[in-house]
Amino acid sequence: MEGSIGISGRLGMRVQRAEKAPLSWRIRNATRWGFVWGTLANAMAKAFTRLTQVPTITAELRGRLIRADGTVVDYGVLGRRVVTDAFVEFVVDQLQTETSEFGDFKYHDSGVGGTAEAAADTDIETTDGEDRVAGTQTEGASAEIYRSVGTISYTTTKAIVEHGLFSQATGTTLMDRTVFSTINVVNGDSIAFTYEITFNSGS
Repeated sequence: MEGSIGISGRLGMRVQRAEKAPLSWRIRNATRWGFVWGTLANAMAKAFTRLTQVPTITAELRGRLIRADGTVVDYGVLGRRVVTDAFVEFVVDQLQTETSEFGDFKYHDSGVGGTAEAAADTDIETTDGEDRVAGTQTEGASAEIYRSVGTISYTTTKAIVEHGLFSQATGTTLMDRTVFSTINVVNGDSIAFTYEITFNSGS
């Protein structure tokens, strides 16, 4: 008995790059006072720390819209404001009496309230009705950066304009709130939020 078996195949790979957000959106978002001031303040804070060795805290939020059909739109930097008073006070409390909650700032929420962010904020302004999402928790590009990536899925048409990072799935401490120009979503869409907080030590 004789025979032979042949197996052949081809593997192809194609890099699919995310499209950029519309130019009109990028201009609208980049010219908001909150975005301009946040960008300037972040740059000044980092420069101040490098010059004086006095530590500062800076933050940045990025967003990518994932449409229901799988296409991706990269909105880039949404904003660089604002770490809350509540979070700073929470850190001080943790240095006195540590709780397990300190390592839980990974819950992403988004909303439809466009009032400018402020350090005194304790919640997003207006919920979008979707549940908070537990994001990843990793180190960023350096050991001074904490990063969390969370993808929120939407079940109805909404105009998303704000994001918050919390320490639990409901209630509790708001670490950061960022307001940005409207990202419109429909049922089946999602937004992947990448939040980074940098503890600038002067190195």
